[in-house]
Amino acid sequence: MIGSLAPQTLTAQSVVPNDLVQVEILDGGVTASGSYIGALRLTLQEGWKTYWRSPGEAGIPPQFTWRGSRNIGELSITWPTPQVFSTSGYQTIGYHDQLILPIEITPERPGRPVRLKGRMELGICKDVCVPSELSFDHQLDAQAGRNPAIVAAIASRPYSAREAGVRAATCRLKPTQYGIEVEARITMPSAGGKEVAVIEPGDPHLYAGATSTNRSGQTLIATAELMPATSGSLTSVDRSKLRITVLGQDHAVDITGCSAG
Repeated sequence: MIGSLAPQTLTAQSVVPNDLVQVEILDGGVTASGSYIGALRLTLQEGWKTYWRSPGEAGIPPQFTWRGSRNIGELSITWPTPQVFSTSGYQTIGYHDQLILPIEITPERPGRPVRLKGRMELGICKDVCVPSELSFDHQLDAQAGRNPAIVAAIASRPYSAREAGVRAATCRLKPTQYGIEVEARITMPSAGGKEVAVIEPGDPHLYAGATSTNRSGQTLIATAELMPATSGSLTSVDRSKLRITVLGQDHAVDITGCSAG
């Protein structure tokens, strides 16, 4: 699609190819601590992509429902490092061809079977965007061995702040007409090439606008406006919940929390 408009979102009445994306559950066995390792594997048709948890200016954020699952105490998802795309002049963040999304489950009742059931709502895009819903239902295999695909997906996660050599992360807050502007100043080595930072509020009652990014020497400066997800005013932001991801050519960095700056 050529021009400055965001990709068109197709409705249910639009004619689109079948089977643009397929989902299956991968088994990764049980850890020494008793947690189950699994993964959602999404396979996309050639040329199509889907989005990261924070999809960028024109993307569709994925949403999960785990209704029907059994024996799940805690569940955590590891997001592999995504790519930054330019789509019709808009910056989006996601994956193409295939996404393996590792899931670690701490069972509510140790030693008992774990059933992973639910659905994933997502957007898949090429020249147009198609909202999609994938259902899954699988009893995890406690006897399964390590799955190389899951291991590789976990290994491709962003570095932690410590692993990436982050020396400091401070955030300045400034009220705006609709919310609060966050300016994060991160002292860290370059992640390579053109760096793109993403600020996430870490609070389901807030959402973040697009993040602008620039670098001055050893300091990366990222700025975004946080706004309330529903009507009302925003009077405070918990810096400890802010999550800043830096995506570079060489690697990515995941930073949780920042001090007053």
